[in-house]
Amino acid sequence: MSNGRTAALVVAVACTGAAVAQQLLLLAGYGRLLPGWQPWPFLLLAAPAWWWARGRWRPVERSGLGIRRLRSIPGPVYGLAVLALAAGVWAWLQPYEPYIGHEEAVYANKARAWADGTPAAGWGTYRPPGLPALGRLALAVHDDVGALRATGLILVLFTLTVTYLVAAPWSTPRRGAVVALVVLSGLGFLRRVPEFLNDIGATGLLLLVVWLLTRAQEVRRSWSLPLAAGVAVMAFYLRYGVVGNLVAIAAAAIVAYGPGAWWRVRRRLAMAGLVLAAGLLPHFVYATEVTGSPLGLVLSATEQANRVYVGDGLVYYLAIFPYRLAGDLGAVVMTAGLVLAARRRDARRRFLGLASVLVFVVLGLATDGEPRFVFLPVVLLTVLGVEALGRWRTALAAVAGLAVLTVGGTAQVVAHGAMPDPVRQSASTVPVARALAGGDGPCLVVTGYEPETGWYSGCDAVTYGQYRGAPEGTRITLVLYERGRLQPGRAELTRLIGRHEPTVRRIPTAGSLGTATLITWR
Repeated sequence: MSNGRTAALVVAVACTGAAVAQQLLLLAGYGRLLPGWQPWPFLLLAAPAWWWARGRWRPVERSGLGIRRLRSIPGPVYGLAVLALAAGVWAWLQPYEPYIGHEEAVYANKARAWADGTPAAGWGTYRPPGLPALGRLALAVHDDVGALRATGLILVLFTLTVTYLVAAPWSTPRRGAVVALVVLSGLGFLRRVPEFLNDIGATGLLLLVVWLLTRAQEVRRSWSLPLAAGVAVMAFYLRYGVVGNLVAIAAAAIVAYGPGAWWRVRRRLAMAGLVLAAGLLPHFVYATEVTGSPLGLVLSATEQANRVYVGDGLVYYLAIFPYRLAGDLGAVVMTAGLVLAARRRDARRRFLGLASVLVFVVLGLATDGEPRFVFLPVVLLTVLGVEALGRWRTALAAVAGLAVLTVGGTAQVVAHGAMPDPVRQSASTVPVARALAGGDGPCLVVTGYEPETGWYSGCDAVTYGQYRGAPEGTRITLVLYERGRLQPGRAELTRLIGRHEPTVRRIPTAGSLGTATLITWR
């Protein structure tokens, strides 16, 4: 047994050293030596080895190794340091993705449409109005992509702040800072930090809902339930996709605390129902006008999923859990959280663990899988995982130190591994879109890259599948790329042009889509 623990300790030290070496390699800019700029999950091997060898490293744990000095620093200082690190990473990543992306452009176009009447290219009624409303305020301050991206930064800082403030009373302020740091270090989360999207902000609001539900059970005569309903309404208008999260949270709360616990607060529960109904009433009225059903827009949003079959999202989440969701370190912490939730019997931990699992299941069945859809369970399992690892002060300090390294390494992965492909595509679409800007009268562009083309051209834009003609006097341009997507064949192109006598020009581009052919007529 002693020899086995010694061997486990050797494996643990070696794998942890390899994991640290990888992050240092990434920080030094040599990530190209790793396949696809992706570090190997050595910590997933190190974690069980550390556990098996715990008898060997507990004397080190008791010695403290300077941990007392770290513990003398107030928790809020660590929390502010995490926010400063997030802002620094956001700023550092901006030059690596200088052009607004496809999903960003959808919301940006709507914000600009509200600001100056420019067509909202790519916008669909199934999309929520919250992010464009925030973008409209940003464009009033400064009319450029930077203002929109700054709005995204505010949402990131909001969610990390909520993460700290929620995790701190559940454990300790220092652990709350570690939770926020580990969440920031995850590839799925950090990839979306520099962008103008609603997923991270919605996660912060959902986390507030979870926290308020726990307070409703743990604080006598709390008014948390009506507040939770109000926050849920805000999350809904920011992202319709939170409906699946809210269903999972509600089901987990009923199971974890029991129906009787909620019956005892039925008056406040009824008030929460009224707040929820009042907040959603404008949406139901609008949805009925547009689709004929109060639930029409929500169902329409679900139908946009690119799934092959019902449940392929769940298969995807099972395939990427936990490493591809949160990276090497985050995977270890999340797994520890799942184990803690399964072993502990107190209602709150059971609620957090069950809510995490149900979010994966509900969203996996309702839509296709993407890491940005499931940030909430990542945060909740990280909270539980840090609590589990917090039993050992040295282990918690090691997690925090590794997380700092991992934030830098993951930022390099995002900059050099995840961003180049979208940037190479933009190197084709952006110059073409800018070439279409200006001119007299309204303009319409038909392309497979409609939102971003609409943003940079100022024209309305639709896909070839959506094109149904345009009003008299509109300048219509069909854009075809050498290596473009969703483009018509020769026969379909002839049908689209019809009897018009178009002008044809070609624009060579340095991007991945190659030369663009522009076919224009009025």
